[in-house]
Amino acid sequence: MHTGSCLCGKVGYEYHGEIDAISMCHCKQCQKAQGTAFVAVAPIRSADFHLTRGEAHLKEYRATPGKVRVFCAECGSPLYSARDDLPEAKRLRLGTLDTPIAPGRRVHAWVSSRAEWFELADDLPKFPEFAR
Repeated sequence: MHTGSCLCGKVGYEYHGEIDAISMCHCKQCQKAQGTAFVAVAPIRSADFHLTRGEAHLKEYRATPGKVRVFCAECGSPLYSARDDLPEAKRLRLGTLDTPIAPGRRVHAWVSSRAEWFELADDLPKFPEFAR
């Protein structure tokens, strides 16, 4: 089991599943939403994700039709995103985890739009767009 929370602690969650794949997304929307060069996300099963507190503090934003970004309305911490056409999955923002993980697969996605001031200096696979 993994636990996580927002910066102010008003929203908490549990995830009863493995976190084995991480994507560092460098798209312009993720840069804007996170305020940095990329976001580290992991696909998770919606059925295994449960809020433990703070549901009333959640706010949603749709920058793209069919995709919702969910964050804490109090502190602004992004928690996850989800696509309307894939209700069984979420993309968890890994910076909100309170428990350690040891992922087996890590990749960079959307490197075609990466921030020019951020150097990709690792040997991880790099995809110009969405990583499959």
